[in-house]
Amino acid sequence: MAIHKRGSGTVYQRGSIWWIQYFVRGRPVQESSGFEEKAGAENLLKQRIGEVAAGRRTGPERATIADLCALVIEDNRLRKLRDAQHVEWRYKAHIESSLGNLSVSRFGSTQVRQYVAGRRAAGASDATINRELAIIRRGFQLGYEAEPPLVRRLPVIHKLEETNVRQGFLEPDQYETLLDELPARLKALYVCGYHVGARKNELRRIQWPQVDLHASLIRLSADQTKGKRPRTLPIYGDMRRWLERQRETGPAGSPWVFHGANGRPVDNHLYGWCEACERAGLPGLLFHDLRRSAVRNMKRAGIQDVEAMRITGHRTRSIFDRYNIVDEGDLVSAGKRLEEYAQRRKQERAARLVRVK
Repeated sequence: MAIHKRGSGTVYQRGSIWWIQYFVRGRPVQESSGFEEKAGAENLLKQRIGEVAAGRRTGPERATIADLCALVIEDNRLRKLRDAQHVEWRYKAHIESSLGNLSVSRFGSTQVRQYVAGRRAAGASDATINRELAIIRRGFQLGYEAEPPLVRRLPVIHKLEETNVRQGFLEPDQYETLLDELPARLKALYVCGYHVGARKNELRRIQWPQVDLHASLIRLSADQTKGKRPRTLPIYGDMRRWLERQRETGPAGSPWVFHGANGRPVDNHLYGWCEACERAGLPGLLFHDLRRSAVRNMKRAGIQDVEAMRITGHRTRSIFDRYNIVDEGDLVSAGKRLEEYAQRRKQERAARLVRVK
């Protein structure tokens, strides 16, 4: 164990991590710096010595990762963020068991790497791991801003490169096949999602006063949409037939368009979806994937990008373009059009040569 004294404190190494020791009211305090580099530990030691001298530090950090995540959950509830429940679920399902009891003073790059490795081994995607690390990152920020502060430093938690962008489409015949396999309570929701590309939770919150069958429009309020802007969805294709069926078969007095057996909004987890996708030969299909198919169908129908974005709720071109991915069928069709164009050019050139002669 290498020991290096600096001022009124000490830095030393345990394994690959550098620790620091300083004195508060004459009593030694040991703390993991979280750094594998000596320079980082020395900088933290200087910070601690300065805090002790200024009377801002009375002892080591006692907070745990669980304490910081609790701040995030509470903050989300206070601000009434839509993903508050999902954030709490992510914490309890994955973060709590592996990092919850860890002291914030011991959290650093090593713990981040170990967490990433463990989650990948469990089959989690890098996108999922990023969402979980974001909770911890936000927790440190809130702990740093608390009065008195729960943490004295903000560790660097890099985002992983997300390479799992989905690129599948639902072709018309696949759409019909899956519709036949889905449970009755999910059919209308599925049809509308495929046609307009709205998000699942935007559709689940729709109530009958928002549906105008006469004008063929569904009006979403600002508090229903992810972008917090009101939006209008057109009713076309199979939507009208399935919406009329929902109205005829819905429980008396229920205001919800897409309802379950109890008259409440259809369940968020869409029980029966995965099994239906398996039977339809579409394993792994997500409801969110319907947005991609809706965007492509709108483009094929000649809808202008700005109009399509207003329907689907995409606010930036970059995200919209990600969904407007060209598939092999589109490329084959483009190739045929180019071949026809090339043949016409040849014929026109041959005709000009004949006229010259």
